Amino acid sequence: MAARKAKGSTDPELVFVPLGGIGEIGMNCYLYGYGPADDRRWIMIDLGLTFPGEQEPGVDVILPDLKFIMGERKNLDGIILTHGHEDHLGAVIDLWPQLRVPIYATPFTAGLLKAKISEERAGEKLPIKEIPLKGRFTVGPFDLEFVTVAHSIPESNALAIRTPAGLVFHTADWKLDPTPATGEPTDEKRIRELGDEGIDVLVCDSTNALRDGISPSESAVGNTIKQLIKEANQCVAVTTFASNVGRVRAVAEAAEECGRELVIAGRALHRIISVSQETGYLSPKLKYHDQDAFSSLPRNKVVALLTGSQGEQRAALARVANKEHPAVKLARGDTVIFSSRPIPGNEEDIGRVLNGLADQGVRVITDGDALVHVTGHPRRGELEQMYAWCKPKCLIPMHGEARHLEEQGRFAKAKGIPLVVQTRNGRMVRLGPGEVKIIDDVPVGRIYRDGNLLINANEDPVRQRRKLSAVGIVVVSVVLERDGELAADPDCIIDGLPEGVGKSNSMEDIILDAVEGAIESIPRGKRKDEDRVREAVGRAARAAVNDVWGKKPICKVMLTLL
Repeated sequence: MAARKAKGSTDPELVFVPLGGIGEIGMNCYLYGYGPADDRRWIMIDLGLTFPGEQEPGVDVILPDLKFIMGERKNLDGIILTHGHEDHLGAVIDLWPQLRVPIYATPFTAGLLKAKISEERAGEKLPIKEIPLKGRFTVGPFDLEFVTVAHSIPESNALAIRTPAGLVFHTADWKLDPTPATGEPTDEKRIRELGDEGIDVLVCDSTNALRDGISPSESAVGNTIKQLIKEANQCVAVTTFASNVGRVRAVAEAAEECGRELVIAGRALHRIISVSQETGYLSPKLKYHDQDAFSSLPRNKVVALLTGSQGEQRAALARVANKEHPAVKLARGDTVIFSSRPIPGNEEDIGRVLNGLADQGVRVITDGDALVHVTGHPRRGELEQMYAWCKPKCLIPMHGEARHLEEQGRFAKAKGIPLVVQTRNGRMVRLGPGEVKIIDDVPVGRIYRDGNLLINANEDPVRQRRKLSAVGIVVVSVVLERDGELAADPDCIIDGLPEGVGKSNSMEDIILDAVEGAIESIPRGKRKDEDRVREAVGRAARAAVNDVWGKKPICKVMLTLL
């Protein structure tokens, strides 16, 4: 489905359309289009995912709905990946078959995507084009340039986007860190040069716009972790984002310096280490053991690095907290360092892990106790510096919930940015030529990966699961003779309902009495109307349960007419 065409608009213009990532944290997917309204060429910046919460039971991951760009697919020239975090590339494998265009990325990001494809879709080949760091390249009518920025994963890139309608600087995820653990600092010199060239629009990360000051350096975290390991008398486990290669290296170096063996638990960590060694961000001589070696090593000589910093149920740390991990077992007096900060929405899952560890007598250290994590996103002091370097005519806040976006807008205005345009997913913004403003709306939404299938978020399965979790289900079986008489007593199965009501009544008996009454209320000659019988039986069963329980379950009726 395409956006509405602007009447009489034949001059080429540059537009920006977020399909995900503005008004939320995660699922980043941004379109830039250039040309007249009825014949634009498009590029997609990032194609990421987000993770489900309690309102999406059974869902594995959430992906952006691409229905708009599918209507323009013949005009889509490529996907450009700014870096390797899941919220920026995690949807590529699932959604690329809908698009079938080249993918552009720097070597580490390309290597990470290839490793994911090898694990998840063995044998499948995607057209991944590697672009060197700081490379300048052309995709369709767009003159693009990767600009190095510091973040919490190697090879994070901002993107300079040039067209005849103006220069846009799309920051993606960034921070200012003079001593990053991997790669180079944010390229101040090049950003200043772009600012002097004339940045028309700055599309900028808003994640930490509520926080004052400047983020601490990644190198400070490594020093803290090293000291905590030195002070520990028993086993130390560390959990962090698997993609934070600098943190992985810091933990490995700390373990070696403290005379401990490093144990890795979690497939994502093994993948990151492999790709990092191939691309030079970790030494090929890095020594570590797989999780199966944990039990054979002296406990006071081990540092275990685990996945699961966000409380993911199937990750290594959650299984350790539940005493379900096949190889890694913690004990009273051991230490777990949470070298991360909760992503909004994950607090409850993380809380369950923390409580599970506490029940085992494990000491837990979080970023509230010591400097064991620093953000990969800019605080207000860093935003101010970016504004000074870029000198943009207009700012569009991105990458954040509404409160982050609005706060960056207020902050930017206070710092002298001439124009701030607030937008949200699905709004088309004309960036040039002329006034920057919202000119249209396009369809957006969410797609659930549910097992092996992709389903629209508006379809029934997930809504039904939510209801099942609250009210349970009743399945009633009714068999009728040709003359409308019951061929056998009705039967039912209940799941998720109380089995007994009071001292003598069972829920099944209450339901079956109501079902028989409903059938008897239908004249015999009208019992051949299957829809009428099913409706009467279902309504009676739900009402009977509601009378004694106060809740109406899902009710399914299996009717057989002989």
